[in-house]
Amino acid sequence: MNLDKMNTENNDLDKKNVAERYFEETIVDEDFFVLTFKNEANTTQNLRRDIQNDFIQFHFCVKGMSKFIFNEGTYVLNILEENSLLLYNPQRSLPINIEIDPNSWIVSVLISIKKFHALFSQEADYISFLNEENKEKKYYKDGEISPSMAIVLNQLINYNLNQSIKHLYFKGKGYEILSLYFSRNEDANVEQCPFLIDETNVIKIRKAKDIIISKMAEPPSLQELSDEIGLSLKKLKEGFKQIYGDTVFSFLFDYKMEVARKMLESGENNVNEVGLKVGYSTSSHFISAFKKKYGTTPKKYLMSLN
Repeated sequence: MNLDKMNTENNDLDKKNVAERYFEETIVDEDFFVLTFKNEANTTQNLRRDIQNDFIQFHFCVKGMSKFIFNEGTYVLNILEENSLLLYNPQRSLPINIEIDPNSWIVSVLISIKKFHALFSQEADYISFLNEENKEKKYYKDGEISPSMAIVLNQLINYNLNQSIKHLYFKGKGYEILSLYFSRNEDANVEQCPFLIDETNVIKIRKAKDIIISKMAEPPSLQELSDEIGLSLKKLKEGFKQIYGDTVFSFLFDYKMEVARKMLESGENNVNEVGLKVGYSTSSHFISAFKKKYGTTPKKYLMSLN
């Protein structure tokens, strides 16, 4: 689809409620970058990055919703949850200008056309914008994120391995997401993760995540969670680790500590109250958990802010 023909809307954005932030950027290879951002705040965040016009852009909205803004607001395009946007315009640069809604996650992949063409040179007839006749044309395409792509994208944004292997891990996942994006046989994608026969299981695992967050002070047991979402205990454990990069309760622990940290910063509750709200019956247990996560006690953390 031609970029000039896409649907547009007036840009009446309320700038005073938009904070500018930066991607977490990983260099995968020469002329190949993976950018991730999790907006866990309750305000919209704005991300900007200059990009040369010989780069292809892939944007994936893993959670929530984002807005891609063109020409300082002349065009605004929504990227909905579990949807993607591919952009390429060799005639002019398309700097990234994305507004990310609260509780939204996005992954962007940037790769030069030269490097990209080398990867798929024998598939140029299949990938339409690589055709000789289209090499000087701009290109725009949106689409849904497949279940197999969702797993890889969540692994990128919820990376939880030793930092020493981060480059190697992102390199493998970066190339994997490109191969899945252009895969002609979706059935082949499913084989990479046999427990995900269809999107139903992905939805169930996301529901499990929502349940433990909503009940973080008194979370259900794994078996109770398994029964509630209608997925076997084994598939719940395997699927949660695949999608969120961590076990159910390790994920919940990190989430609770982040909530506790923000509550402490707000100053609306004392240490005991915060501990109770995130599920700790005694302040000593909460202090111990907080120190395990952040390497300091809640009181010392608050003192460092002042």
